[in-house]
Amino acid sequence: MMQSTAHTAHVRADDRYPSRHAPVAQISPRQDPVVHGKTGEGPLTQHQLLFYEDNGYLSFDALLDEADISAALQELHRLRHDEATKRMDEAVIEPDSRELRSIFAVHRSSEVLHRLSQHPRLVAIARQLLGGDVYIHQSRVNYKGGFRGKEFYWHSDFETWHVEDGVPAMRMVSCSISLTANTPHNGPLMLIPGSHQRYISCVGATPEQHYRDSLRRQEVGVPDDDSLTQLVNDFGITAPTGLAGAVTFFECNIMHGSNSNITPLPRSNIFIVYNSVDNTPVAPFCGLAPRPNFIAERQDFTPLPYPAPR
Repeated sequence: MMQSTAHTAHVRADDRYPSRHAPVAQISPRQDPVVHGKTGEGPLTQHQLLFYEDNGYLSFDALLDEADISAALQELHRLRHDEATKRMDEAVIEPDSRELRSIFAVHRSSEVLHRLSQHPRLVAIARQLLGGDVYIHQSRVNYKGGFRGKEFYWHSDFETWHVEDGVPAMRMVSCSISLTANTPHNGPLMLIPGSHQRYISCVGATPEQHYRDSLRRQEVGVPDDDSLTQLVNDFGITAPTGLAGAVTFFECNIMHGSNSNITPLPRSNIFIVYNSVDNTPVAPFCGLAPRPNFIAERQDFTPLPYPAPR
């Protein structure tokens, strides 16, 4: 695949987080606040806001109702066994099989998951962390089936959303909803707590149409070994686990990934990315065309209703 080199010779004046330009990786301090809201502006306590500020994530064992989780899990089973779904542009197939790896924009294609994405408890937390109105930048289902579910290598979501989608600032939060048990053994989400305070610029020019390969196996926009080793030495690794219904909010710049799943136990999660309406994308900082709208919202920045409907 040919690579575009248009972005390697020039860093835009409005690019506060350059990446994939320099021949060596660099670690620089974060330039944006972590928490934009305050105590009393949502359900989170001062202790929870401080924990998120320091660690870059918050986990909840039972934030959603059992009926919400049951309906969403049934919807995941339906989508997974629908051959038409596998043929959609929004579907990502595992690189070594015909199994579904991910489905994007599920808040648009599924009424069940649309309602879940606007759950009042989720929206209230996102609004408090981001300090006001939010919209959905991205949603997806990640299937990690038993025995052969593949890994997601270490990365900062913001690095990709900034470089390839043009999101200017670190004012986004991801919400991971477990629809099956996430155990220490079946490839749970791993986080490097505190890593959100540093920005790792990556090495390697962004290929044309990079998303076609990166969503199946990401090799550009991942940290180098030395930077990753430094982060782990400084902060360690944590892996929030829990039963179906557990929810983890994690900061857009936190370094995270997950191992492959060789157990018989599937690990399926829904991810919803909330972005501030004051942080909408501009032209991608890599100099290439934007990724498709089903991966990164560029058309509809309508704030989610609040209080959210049920």
